[in-house]
Amino acid sequence: MKRALALTVMVALLPGAAAPEFRIVPAEEVHWIALPDAPGVESALIAGNPSQPGTYVIRVKFPPHVMDRPHSHSRDRHVTVLQGHWYAGTGTTFDPAKAMPLGPGSYMFHPAGGVHWDGSNSDETVIVQIVGEGPLTSADVDPSKGSWVVVGKP
Repeated sequence: MKRALALTVMVALLPGAAAPEFRIVPAEEVHWIALPDAPGVESALIAGNPSQPGTYVIRVKFPPHVMDRPHSHSRDRHVTVLQGHWYAGTGTTFDPAKAMPLGPGSYMFHPAGGVHWDGSNSDETVIVQIVGEGPLTSADVDPSKGSWVVVGKP
């Protein structure tokens, strides 16, 4: 064990050995981009790229009363609520009244192929951060209905 540790330290100290790189993204430098065909939904790429191999980190901002319909992803995803109350449901039946509200700091695991739907089902703007491994694909359960819906507005 000590020998392996000593060898690891020696290799790390060799000239030309790559040192880890730190990356800082201040909140004011997060670049939000509107998602096509999504009423007011925006995303921000924080690190990596979901369409490429490797770890990625993205954020999604849902305006009030906008949710996505049942869909799945090709790989696992880890979702943390950063702002607002994010409403999430599972299964192929879209029913915002049955969605679970998850407040800031809450976490949800989306297994590869697991059908789910989520977004803002209130007057709050919601921001979630998603971490996963690329490449990633997504598929709507019923593409004829469109990916996004405005819900719960009087």
